[in-house]
Amino acid sequence: MLVCPFCGTESPAKLESDTGKIVEHDLVSALRDVPDDMRGWQTERHTVKCQSCKAITVFDPEKVGTRCDFCNSPELVDYDEIRAPIRPGSVLPFKVDRERVHATIKHWLGNRWFAPNSLKSRALVDTVHGVYVPYWTFDSEVYCPWTADAGYYYWVSESYTDAQGKRRTRQVRKTRWRPASGSINHTFDDILIAGSTGVDPKLLAKVENFPTTELVPYDKGYVTGWDVEHYQVVLFDAAKAARGKKHTILLGLCSSEVPGDTQRNLRIHPTYSAETFKLILAPLWLLAYDFGRKRNQVLVNGYTGAIAGTYPKSAWKIFFLVIGILAIVGIIALVVSLNQ
Repeated sequence: MLVCPFCGTESPAKLESDTGKIVEHDLVSALRDVPDDMRGWQTERHTVKCQSCKAITVFDPEKVGTRCDFCNSPELVDYDEIRAPIRPGSVLPFKVDRERVHATIKHWLGNRWFAPNSLKSRALVDTVHGVYVPYWTFDSEVYCPWTADAGYYYWVSESYTDAQGKRRTRQVRKTRWRPASGSINHTFDDILIAGSTGVDPKLLAKVENFPTTELVPYDKGYVTGWDVEHYQVVLFDAAKAARGKKHTILLGLCSSEVPGDTQRNLRIHPTYSAETFKLILAPLWLLAYDFGRKRNQVLVNGYTGAIAGTYPKSAWKIFFLVIGILAIVGIIALVVSLNQ
């Protein structure tokens, strides 16, 4: 939907085509060179770079951006592409509207007990922005042999002398180690790697459930009127990070195949095939604000409504909490000493 910011009138976004398909691209070929027909935004966009957090944002040319969506800095400068970016292949449209986001953030801030009272009274929700953030997704098949030492527990009787000098016996657990090996086949589907640098990665991980089964083919109509973050994690680095994620998952899968009661020296030897990727845009509501000398972010997943953020802590509230705890401990200690 296109929504008028003044009267709230909604109008369907104009899509170039509703018959498109989500395409997975061959990873090996793309790492050699991405073809020109996969580049560009299909429409004119204006690109700026924040001199504070280094985030790169693209938006409609008629829109004038005065502050960075990600850190609220006014230090925005025009950014010239060395080469047109890889075009997103699909989009997860916004499902959570602005009214719900305002209510979610107000409720979240209201429950931050340590937050200064002055923060809760500020009209922060009026500065919330809707932003599409880039993600790479990776698919592959894998054949993964593994080797390990499988441990089997057994028990033996052991004699010992107790504190009174008496001889006693007890059961002691031992481990018998045997070599083990095997292999698994696994399919990886849509391993997500964030292409964003403007968003705090720890916060992003907390709201990162973007259901890729709900993706729609990319069309400029979906992003009309929205800011879009330009990916800064390039395809090569994202593919490397995805391999790391896959390796961790495979370790867990192979570990579950090792027989016995315990294990050690697990080694895996994966062979990947049918490796594909795509670039997607995921919806995010973003609140960036300054409080004192610290910049804070609050993120709301634009599809699920999940929220995470940072906020300043009141030194006075922390001080009084510590005093209260010490007072309670002192009272308890006094009561205990009087009863002795």
